[in-house]
Amino acid sequence: MTDSSKEVSTEKVQGTPELSPGSDSEVPVVAVLQETPKRSWKSYIWDTFDKSPEERKFLFKLDAALMTLASLGYFIKYLDQVNINNAFVSGMKEDMNLFGNELNYMQTCWTVGYVIGEIPSNMLLTRIRPSIWIPACEVTWSVLTILLTKCTNATQLYVLRFFIGLAESTFYPGMQYIVGSWYRKDELAKRSCLFHAMGNVGSMVSGYLMAGSHNLDGVHGYHGWQWLFITNTVVSLPIAISGFFFLPDLPEITRAWYFTPEDIALAKKRMELEGRAQRSPYTKAKFKKIFTSWHIYTLVLLYILFNNGNGGNSQPAFPLWLKSEGYSIRDVNLYPTIVEVISVITTLIYAWTSDSLFRGARWPAIVFSGLVKIIAYVGLTVWKVPTPFTESVGYGGDESDGVCVSGVVAFDYMAAG
Repeated sequence: MTDSSKEVSTEKVQGTPELSPGSDSEVPVVAVLQETPKRSWKSYIWDTFDKSPEERKFLFKLDAALMTLASLGYFIKYLDQVNINNAFVSGMKEDMNLFGNELNYMQTCWTVGYVIGEIPSNMLLTRIRPSIWIPACEVTWSVLTILLTKCTNATQLYVLRFFIGLAESTFYPGMQYIVGSWYRKDELAKRSCLFHAMGNVGSMVSGYLMAGSHNLDGVHGYHGWQWLFITNTVVSLPIAISGFFFLPDLPEITRAWYFTPEDIALAKKRMELEGRAQRSPYTKAKFKKIFTSWHIYTLVLLYILFNNGNGGNSQPAFPLWLKSEGYSIRDVNLYPTIVEVISVITTLIYAWTSDSLFRGARWPAIVFSGLVKIIAYVGLTVWKVPTPFTESVGYGGDESDGVCVSGVVAFDYMAAG
């Protein structure tokens, strides 16, 4: 395996061609990966600049297919996950007489479905092609989203939210598994964080769509918040269906029409040099290895702490506060999107600095994000301060969610992988 601080390049094979591992036919590997001791400044902007034409062409196709689907998929996951918050503060509460703890119960039902489905669903990825299972789950939650418009009571909302969470449970860990099966260590941080930032974009667009959908209130007998669910499904379904045609599965089983046999052989060789094992069924030995690893305990604890301080994504505290202060529905949905913009920016900053300035270290992002969140939440808890400062601290607390997203969630999955 190459040192993580070293770049790699490809060169033509001379003499006897190497065969693609596990192939049925003798397909020569047109390139092998060798260490190159130096990196140019361009590689810190994007890692393909120093690679050979063969590998650069392969990564272009891989990025265009896999990273596009991963990013758009995570975008619609968040679009269809957080829309309930935008709807609730935009008339749903009053129209359905939800004046108790119904929003908490809706979020809890989604979480229960997500927790129940996450592990079994991703274990199925060792048995079912990801290009079938993941898009099928995306289509399922997209269809369930539009059914929210037909709900007439809280119980129906609880049931649909449970099944939406169940369907969404496979996407993020499953897609991180796929991304980690194609990219090398020095290529992962930027791509994982670009992919993850699309969740913030999804939350942001949900606010914009709700602000616009409110103008459709009464059209064809639907409330403005119901139009939000309709537009979400219209956006989500084409993206979900495209996965059946473009998701490349894993290197050892890919049938992607845009890859040549040489591309597939190169992909396998890259993972071989990284020491990545091919997918295999779960066995007693594998379970023992998982549960005796420090990753499952340290990273799970870190993720729990992150989520405990990330309530803004599950409970819309800021929009609810804005509504209580008398802001318009438009402003209640638009102002919180500033948080998402900051989150996207900080996510990308941490991705690039982690790969370059910190030479692959992930802990600086984690530590800094935790400190920002502590300061912000202590400010909200301890001091009785004027409204402008409350707003700024609120932005700071939620902005640190974005920093934590890059520093904790995306980096957690890279470390676990």
